Parts: sequence; structure tokens; C-alpha cells
Amino acid sequence: MCDTILVATDGSADANRAATHALEQAEQHGAELHAIFVVDTDRYSEPALSSVELETTEMEDWGNEQLSEVAERAEGLGFEVTARCCHGKPYVEIVSDADEIDADLIVLGYHGHSHTDPNQIGSVADRVVQNAGRPVLVAA
Repeated sequence: MCDTILVATDGSADANRAATHALEQAEQHGAELHAIFVVDTDRYSEPALSSVELETTEMEDWGNEQLSEVAERAEGLGFEVTARCCHGKPYVEIVSDADEIDADLIVLGYHGHSHTDPNQIGSVADRVVQNAGRPVLVAA
């Protein structure tokens, strides 16, 4: 039985397909759906009053937009999403969030925006699969 699902998004095409799968699974199983967007602190550090701070804020805004889109899609299906935008290493935050909510399933894209080889799984998806200790659906 699938009671709790976590979907990770970065707004990429694969992440959008992952959101579709997560929404379908949540609807089919009557599961609680959680969504996460992680501002990658390896790419966007957080020094004060700099252009990098502006980039970090823009990424956070982008993440919240992506989470809102997932939530709107869920509302259209008649259920709510618990959304979380945070900062850190994406795979660490995704696995940690899955542990915290005791997710029965993690859903994420095959690769995200920063991945350049379409024939190879992205580093975040690969690390989540290796470290999750629970079922992971990787959408391509």
C-alpha cells in the first residue's frame, strides 16, 4: 500500500513527468502527497548582499513556482499537496524529507536542468536511488 508519496521537482521536463506520475499514484492510492524543491547550495551558495544571493533568491522563487504548479494540479484532482522549498544538497534533502515523512515512494525525474547527457541518469536521481532505502520511481 502506498500511503505517502514524495515528489521532487526542479521544473525540468523529467521532473514534470515525475509530478504527473506522483499525482496519478496519489490519486489511485488515496495517498498523501508531498513535494520538495531543493535550492542546491553547491551551485547557489548563500553569502550576504551579493549577486549570488540574488541568484539564490531567484532559484527559491522558481522553486516555489514549481511547487505551486504541482499543488494546483493536485487541487484539480481534488487533493492537497504539502510543499517544501529548502536549501542544501538535493539528494540529501530528498532522502531526509522522505525519512521524515516516512514516504512509501519517492518520485523524481531521470535528470534535471543541469544534466547534459540524456542517456545517463542524473547525479541526484542516482544518489537518491542509492541512498533512499525505499522504492523510488524515476521518470524519464
